[in-house]
Amino acid sequence: MTATDTRGASREAPAAPSRRVRLARFGLLAAAFTVSACGLVYELALITLGSYLVGNTATQAAIVLSVMVFAMGLGALAAKPFQKRPALTFAVIELALAVLGGFSVLLLYAAFAWTTMYSIPLVIVAFAIGLLVGAEIPLLMELLQRIRRQAAGAAVADLNAADYLGGLLGGLAFPFLLLPLFGQIRGALLVGAVNAIAGVVLILILFRADLTKIQKQLLTVGAAGTALLLAAAFAYTDRFETSARQALYAAPIVYSEDSQYQQVVLTESVALSGEPDLRMYLNGDLQFSSVDEYRYHEALVHPAMDGPRRNVLVLGGGDGLAAREILRYPDVESVTLVDLDSAVTDLAKDFPDLVDLNGDAFRDPRMNVINDDAFNWMREHQESYDVIVVDMPDPDATETAKLYSLEFYEIVTSHLNESGRMAVQGGSPYFAPKTYWTIASTLRAAGYEPAPYQVSVPSFGDWGFHLVQASGTEPELSLDESVGPFKSLTPELLEAAQVFAPDRAEMDMPPSTLMEPIILDQVQSEWRNY
Repeated sequence: MTATDTRGASREAPAAPSRRVRLARFGLLAAAFTVSACGLVYELALITLGSYLVGNTATQAAIVLSVMVFAMGLGALAAKPFQKRPALTFAVIELALAVLGGFSVLLLYAAFAWTTMYSIPLVIVAFAIGLLVGAEIPLLMELLQRIRRQAAGAAVADLNAADYLGGLLGGLAFPFLLLPLFGQIRGALLVGAVNAIAGVVLILILFRADLTKIQKQLLTVGAAGTALLLAAAFAYTDRFETSARQALYAAPIVYSEDSQYQQVVLTESVALSGEPDLRMYLNGDLQFSSVDEYRYHEALVHPAMDGPRRNVLVLGGGDGLAAREILRYPDVESVTLVDLDSAVTDLAKDFPDLVDLNGDAFRDPRMNVINDDAFNWMREHQESYDVIVVDMPDPDATETAKLYSLEFYEIVTSHLNESGRMAVQGGSPYFAPKTYWTIASTLRAAGYEPAPYQVSVPSFGDWGFHLVQASGTEPELSLDESVGPFKSLTPELLEAAQVFAPDRAEMDMPPSTLMEPIILDQVQSEWRNY
């Protein structure tokens, strides 16, 4: 019997469609898997960008996720009238998502760099992406049922499984692959291209019969135009980032890098005094100006160094400037510096102007540099130190707020020798008094009695510190002038630094903990008032 035999064809017919149906269903579920991964990457990209530019990761995550989930619900409802033409609608939505999601980071970065707005564009972009993502599942469900009718529960289970597994892929790919290899802007553009391919290819292969000739042509032209647009933006990214970054800074940028953790920028100009002014910014926040950084670092380090100081631990301080001051003491035998970002410590070791500023501290044989999270590192190691210097950025993000918590200071207790001292940078008692005094109350709750003091750093304004000692009694602020002279610090100035004007007087604040990071909210709201 041949394949053309009518009776044989009749008997064998069911087998061939079954294979085609299985392949079609697999292709559709693979597309659902892919577009779900893309959608989650867009969410993570918006959250990450906000934490880089604005800080306070928790707030950025709450805004993006709540707006997108709300919009997804509306998108699902809005898809109802289009279920009569699911193939064409789905393809158009994926092309729109490819453009909007792919360009989302670039557009928001531009808004931040060249305008005073960021939150409003963020909400608009998050809402629009959520609206489009929300429309995907109803349309995919209709397409799945057109391939082969099945019970509603089984269809939902199949589609949700593909959707959730795609989310897993997108969630892992963003921090471990896209961000380190391509950066935020290029990573989003690349995902946009994948999004467009997955949506259009699915429709043109499996559902061509549902499209008219003109619809196929328009869809093909739209896909080609989207690809060219994304490719052009991908090629232009370096020039765009250079222009956008420069728009954020008054002085010329001499170095910039998006590390795994933050954006690192160095600018250099000439100060009014005629001196070169090298400045470091992390995520847009000024870390130091070479013109007056000595005022900050001398005040932070030297009061803690007047006593036993054989072994010193620096938490943060990846620029090497605190280490420079510590290494002035010849009886210091070892300095352990723990800073999360190797991009910062490598820069401080190799960038010539920064090396000159920190006195080539990282090549001193007494230095030991560890790139790790300070909180976790302190928990995992048991060494004790004569002096601990906490030179962390302001607690305006989740990852830094924990380093000003009660739990952190209690961990530090086990690392201080019996006569040990710890100095903590506390922010501005003028611009952020609640934050400054919350750090004091948190140290007190950990069993210390802090000695607060402040100095004037023109680049920052008045800046405050806290000094504690392992015995739990309030330490006396003093200097070992044998390593002097200091550029700004004198016993007289240190005595005056302990006097606070009435508008900066101590405030009764609750301690900050991991579960209630009070300073995380305070430092944001206080600085916004100025």
